[in-house]
Amino acid sequence: MAEHAEAEHEEEAEPRPKRAPIDWRRGREQAFSILASVVRWVGLIFAALLVLHVIFVIGSANSANGIVSFVRSWADSLSLGFKDLFTPSDAKLRVLVNYGIAAIFWLIVSGILARIIRRIGGVVSS
Repeated sequence: MAEHAEAEHEEEAEPRPKRAPIDWRRGREQAFSILASVVRWVGLIFAALLVLHVIFVIGSANSANGIVSFVRSWADSLSLGFKDLFTPSDAKLRVLVNYGIAAIFWLIVSGILARIIRRIGGVVSS
């Protein structure tokens, strides 16, 4: 019994393995990288909704359809001031030009913001 007590005591006396130090810089870089990726994806999704709206209008999609009305409502919100920037007489051309410019705007702005966020976070771009 005494041998058993000594064995337990020896096991407890062994030092615990040291934890690796926390690399705060790497964690910060990863957080900023994730944030930049989210911004880029949001811009891509916004542009995709605008392009879908253009496709639905040019293709004369049924405006009573739930998907078409959902996309139209989002596209109207996302078009910002571009909705009536140009006013050609052809309604389909008007949608193509104005919503197309809005889609390009979202792609450019989200790309610039993502790059700024990465630079602020010290992330090395590849």
